[in-house]
Amino acid sequence: MKMKSSKEILEKTGISRATLNNYIKNGILSKPTLKQPQPEEGDAKMMGYFPEEAISRIEEVQRLKRKGLTMAEVVARIGIAQSGREQVAADQDPTASDGAATDGPPTQEVPADNRRALRLTLEDVPHPAYMVNYNFELTWYNDAARKRILSGLDTLPAHSEARNLFLLLFQSAAEKKSYFGSELLRIHLALAKNRLAKSSVLGLLRGLDREALTLAERFYDESMVTPERKPILDFSVELIDAAGLAENWRVFASFFREGIFVVYIPAQQYNATLLDFLSQRDAVIRDLMRKRLPVLTPLAVMVADLQNSVKICSELPPEEYFELINEIWTTMGPIFRKYYGTYGKHVGDGMVYYFFPQPDSDYIFNALACAQELKSEIRKISKKWQLRKNWLNELYLNTGLHEGQEWLGTFQTATSVEFAVLGDTINHASRLSEFARFGTIWATKNLLSKLAHQKRATVDFGITRKGADGQEHFVASSYSQLGAMVDLSSERYEKLRDIAMLPITEIRSVKYAA
Repeated sequence: MKMKSSKEILEKTGISRATLNNYIKNGILSKPTLKQPQPEEGDAKMMGYFPEEAISRIEEVQRLKRKGLTMAEVVARIGIAQSGREQVAADQDPTASDGAATDGPPTQEVPADNRRALRLTLEDVPHPAYMVNYNFELTWYNDAARKRILSGLDTLPAHSEARNLFLLLFQSAAEKKSYFGSELLRIHLALAKNRLAKSSVLGLLRGLDREALTLAERFYDESMVTPERKPILDFSVELIDAAGLAENWRVFASFFREGIFVVYIPAQQYNATLLDFLSQRDAVIRDLMRKRLPVLTPLAVMVADLQNSVKICSELPPEEYFELINEIWTTMGPIFRKYYGTYGKHVGDGMVYYFFPQPDSDYIFNALACAQELKSEIRKISKKWQLRKNWLNELYLNTGLHEGQEWLGTFQTATSVEFAVLGDTINHASRLSEFARFGTIWATKNLLSKLAHQKRATVDFGITRKGADGQEHFVASSYSQLGAMVDLSSERYEKLRDIAMLPITEIRSVKYAA
């Protein structure tokens, strides 16, 4: 793909840099790729580069504005560009469409007295709206969705399995004895098709009777896959009102790394402001995450900490220490996304990540494979800095893994939202990280036991024990209580006393981890 620098874009289109930034903010242009420019392109350290089609897209915007269209109408007319950066970062983002999907929303204005514009906050969305994760579990919904779509679902179930949207839609259709439940099922199966294999989708439909399962399978097969990724998909559907009459509605599905946001708009009340609302991606997802209700869910927790960080910090100038830490986390980020890790929190040079059940992969194996790949990458970074600094320091990432069923929620500040888990699972993983030394990976028996037999056979794990000859020997596929491995009376291991009875094992390697 040919790329054009921001300098070339500005020169050929005649727009200002402020206007260019505004087009990116509104989603008309994707975010640029940053890289070092060629010598002939100037002396800037970094420069943004866009696909060549950005020029024609800007020219189209200019043409529409000359015709008198507002920016919201322009966005509605030409669509919203997918951010390349978001597309790479969100490895699990699905994109799907079926035959009901349109090329874009209508461009004509509706009469002013029928217009009900959406404001740019979730509280002001007057129509049914909800969010699902990529297991299609309901994570948030508004009162309008409860009344019109979810058959009076008064409270969000505590357990993640009970939040399955497909099952809730079937339940709603059965209670109302209306056809719209099937149509909504068709739409959501279309959303799932580009993200999930058929077997994974059918796995989400466990609990349906044979007739319903056959219907869902047919809908999945009939859905069409759109090769071009779009951040917003648009469907048409008829909903039945209280009087039993059919009403035409538009369904908009907006994709984020954290899940899919779905909003319903009566066709006669459609306004381009909706597209403007959905285009404010950062604000929308931040608001959604703040409203996300706690859920009791199975998960694996990884806690990793850089060994001797205080010593390393003392030996490096501040700017180099921060450079090192940033390099480590920058390297680790894509690996976590690869294995569907969810950011928990960073505390200095430590980290916490969560791994939740996935419809198309084993979350326990994801945690193990991720830990193994992190271990491999930290070795590369360590060698690089040894050569750079001519030192003997070795970088070690000490990792603890545990599995359990805990409450997942969010901690919020004025500017950020952070996932957090309450319960012993994260505490035990943290203690294992403190126990680990020299870059080892330690996991609980509870975690390994949840791994399918075939997957467990790919994991090399065990305990080093002292034999009759006085020598230490590695005993494969074995466990030991932590209290039998260290002297808990020592002040050094005081923090480990609360997990003294926990059976644990060392993860030596994980096959098929890249």
